[in-house]
Amino acid sequence: MRVFSKHTVKSMLALFVLGLIMAGAVTAMAATESSAKIKTAMAAMKDEAAKLGAPKIDGGSLVFGATKINDNYALVDSLKTKFGCTATFFMKKGEGFVRVSTNVMKDGKRAVGTPLDPSGPAIAAIRQGNVFYGIVDILGKLYDTGYEPIKNASGEIIGVYYIGYLME
Repeated sequence: MRVFSKHTVKSMLALFVLGLIMAGAVTAMAATESSAKIKTAMAAMKDEAAKLGAPKIDGGSLVFGATKINDNYALVDSLKTKFGCTATFFMKKGEGFVRVSTNVMKDGKRAVGTPLDPSGPAIAAIRQGNVFYGIVDILGKLYDTGYEPIKNASGEIIGVYYIGYLME
């Protein structure tokens, strides 16, 4: 068993406390200049979707109340008009999530059918029922983003809300 001097213990304790302080600083720096805009647009997205009714998967489609979201761009386009953001509804498919309604473009077309990055930080948070806010690569471009789980009446995660701003 190794015995440490009081000086060594104090130094180790000081380093530990400094580490905690630095970890807090790094977490605080994770908030970007777009964070408030993302949270505002996300709140609007969730509010507008909730007005349609409870979310569920029905016949292979993401549905809020009686409104099918797949290939329905009214809400994502209204968010773009109002907030200048990109917006997407992802639906759970197997172990992953695919875009079913989006204003994110790929090769001049809506990126419907493309997956949420299966190895990215957003999906890791969503799978645990958590939100993710941060900078990610989406189809080869950096975006400042927010992702939040969509849960059905039983509390199961059936999809993902996404809001983002292209970084210039």
